[in-house]
Amino acid sequence: MISTKSSKTLIKTIHNKQKLALLGLALATTAYATAADTQSPSTTQNKNASSAVQWPFVNTGLKRDPELEKMLDQILARMTLQQKVAQMIQPEIGYMSVAQMRKYGFGSYLNGGNTAPYGRKQATTDVWLKYADEMYEASVDASQDGSRIPTIWGTDAMHGHSNVYGATLFPHNIGLGAAHDPELIHRIGVATAKEVAATGIEWSFAPTVAVVRDDRWGRTYESYSEDPAIVKAYAGQMVSGLQGTLGKDFLQGSSRIATAKHFVGDGGTEKGIDRGDTLIDEQGLRDIHAAGYMTAIAAGVQSVMASFNSWNGVRLHGHKYLLTDVLKNQMGFDGFVVSDWNAHTFVAGCDLEQCAGAINAGVDVLMVPEHFEAFYHNTIRQVEQGIIPQARIDDAVRRFLRAKIRWGLLSRGKPSSRLESVQNAVFNSQAHKDLAREAVRKSLVLLKNNQQILPLSPKSRVLVAGDGADNIAKQAGGWSVSWQGTDNTNADFPNATSIYQGIRQQVEAAGGQVELAVDGDYRKKPDVALVVIGEKPYAEWFGDIQQLEYQHGDKTDLALIKKLKQQGIPVVTVFLTGRPLWTNKEINASDAFVVAWLPGSEGQGVADVLLADNAGKARYDFQGKLSFSWPKYDHQFVLNKGDANYDPLFAYGYGLTYADKKDLGQFTEQGSKVAVAGSDDGIQPLFVRNLAADMAWVLSDNSTGKSTAQNATLITTPFGVSADGTSLAMQSVNLSYQEDGRQLRWNSAAKASASLRYIEPLSGSDFSKAKALRLSLRLDQPVPAELNLGVLCDQQGLCQRQLSLVKALAPLKAGVWHTVEVALDCADSPKLKRVSDALIFSSSGQHSLAVAEMVLTAQQSTAANGTIVVGCAN
Repeated sequence: MISTKSSKTLIKTIHNKQKLALLGLALATTAYATAADTQSPSTTQNKNASSAVQWPFVNTGLKRDPELEKMLDQILARMTLQQKVAQMIQPEIGYMSVAQMRKYGFGSYLNGGNTAPYGRKQATTDVWLKYADEMYEASVDASQDGSRIPTIWGTDAMHGHSNVYGATLFPHNIGLGAAHDPELIHRIGVATAKEVAATGIEWSFAPTVAVVRDDRWGRTYESYSEDPAIVKAYAGQMVSGLQGTLGKDFLQGSSRIATAKHFVGDGGTEKGIDRGDTLIDEQGLRDIHAAGYMTAIAAGVQSVMASFNSWNGVRLHGHKYLLTDVLKNQMGFDGFVVSDWNAHTFVAGCDLEQCAGAINAGVDVLMVPEHFEAFYHNTIRQVEQGIIPQARIDDAVRRFLRAKIRWGLLSRGKPSSRLESVQNAVFNSQAHKDLAREAVRKSLVLLKNNQQILPLSPKSRVLVAGDGADNIAKQAGGWSVSWQGTDNTNADFPNATSIYQGIRQQVEAAGGQVELAVDGDYRKKPDVALVVIGEKPYAEWFGDIQQLEYQHGDKTDLALIKKLKQQGIPVVTVFLTGRPLWTNKEINASDAFVVAWLPGSEGQGVADVLLADNAGKARYDFQGKLSFSWPKYDHQFVLNKGDANYDPLFAYGYGLTYADKKDLGQFTEQGSKVAVAGSDDGIQPLFVRNLAADMAWVLSDNSTGKSTAQNATLITTPFGVSADGTSLAMQSVNLSYQEDGRQLRWNSAAKASASLRYIEPLSGSDFSKAKALRLSLRLDQPVPAELNLGVLCDQQGLCQRQLSLVKALAPLKAGVWHTVEVALDCADSPKLKRVSDALIFSSSGQHSLAVAEMVLTAQQSTAANGTIVVGCAN
């Protein structure tokens, strides 16, 4: 236990040592020995290790500081096991109270993508700072746990301080990669750190340094490029921008602790499946996927986040060879490893409440959002039982405290007393907005400009159309105020400018005319139409796709472009997207086609490049060049520079300028037949962390006929949707992971239904192998008087299986998740020609239930394995 007196002495000494960091003198140490860590599955991991593959030692230029290490020895010697374990656990503010922080003294905490202080999505910076103070003061209150070591707050500042209402939002990483400007990245890092500092937060979970190989991955926009060289060039610049430059302002002033993530191979999973398996040899893992860590470590990054994915079948969170032998020992990373959101649960032998395997493998700080109390007690017990060696705990805490001390946490005081946190004028300052606007200009990529229609005259009559035109939520994308970004409106971005607003400002200033008509139905025929279209917001998990074709099965944006062209109106298409998509039809129909990626809050940057000055000359030329190859065919899921048989529509590095006088011909519009999600064993996922391709949730009020539909990329908003505002609502809930389930809430006597609907009906023969529907289900109250289920239904409401669940679910304990399986291969089951709905829940009254992990399966279970089997006789 650290006494108040000895703590103050140490703080004074540590503060003096902190000054030495400004001179770039000290603070690096060799990796602490963890030879006693025998509990991780190293036998399996070593199959992936190759003595012929050497990982480079990364020299940061820092020297070992024996005095700092001696101080750490003294602190560790005074800490109890309970205090050490508390340092390693990171709860989330939506689940943890200030009182719990005071009781345990956790070393850190975080806010998830959907969480803000006191549940206030539109909280101001003052509110964030107030909350930071409360947590800080609780953590240094030694009245219960005896420790005065301050906590730190971690947040996902993904493209600016992106979870905070009113922040400056820079283009997402994919757009910054197209800018090919490392110095710009450094400046964005500096600006982001200043805005994070204004809220009192000390730690940013950025940058993402993934190298994406399959663009179906829902986090593609978090990557700078498919080319490791760009990621390598950018990673160190972003880290030094966030943390300060070694030997200059390293971890001083507004600088925040940065996190390089996700180690390692997150961008290389098979089929682009988030949290999947990266199948590659060790040299490829090192040369492709670890490129960004070379420069991040060289820049002094203090934190590395372990990845959800596996490498050749072994989960990274339990991979001692990669986390300890490679990252910490061979590469010389002397910071700390933090886990991702409940990612430890993927490790063999672990669950939500305990994971010796991840700790022994080298994870130092455990992100345990909800189950932190149980995890805390179980970890202490595992140390006492010898399952986790004491040396591993000491190493983890030493690494974390070293980073805290380097940042000066023990001498800076509470957040509101720090100079960088009270200078609120830097938050969304004009300088930051100008920087973001510059980044938008530099990220735009011109794919087509026939007849040199661009730049547009600002004196002309311009129609601005498309649902992305005046939609800041769409141009910002996911990780913007909320996690998925699906619930946002323009009101959630008070300091931002939409693309339409930017066009209007400049056209009207030049004496031209501008009209906004999202559907293209103008009042007066324009000289030109600027159509802004693109992907709806999404983030990890929910952003994974199985089709590369843009708006597959629902070509409403193509119809809009063609409608305007048929009226003799030239069309310039601005495409908002988080990845390259097969857009041959949209490009063919447009006179010009501009990829704007996800530009963030400063939409006027698009107008800066697309509009000429009053003399008709371009004010800014296009500078962006593709950092991802653009597909020629809709089946080119894996298309990367240097591949054998490389055949893109637009190659890596492509991008026209106004000096290019090049008209493009027509591209092929013939798509390939992409199979419905499935596998050889007859299992078809319907909702396993995400909807299957080409499906939608549809909520309907059976008495009024009103319905709300949400497609596979939109899913449901975190804050809920309803059929008519009263009868039925849906919102995200957690089963095992963040928002991997949906709660259905009936609110009135009127009957209402929720269905998983195919966007295009499928042939009944497609489901010939389906023997059962399996799902996870939780009743929030005892089973209601009415609860019906239809499985595999046609448009007339005839279902292969239609039944009441009341009797079957009556024995289930409320509030507990159960696996339920409904038999489908029954003697009286009708054979349907077409299937429009995979399943339909219908009920009435006031009650709720949650569902997750829904699949159609060819394998039937028995009650012996704990599954609730609803047979044909029910």
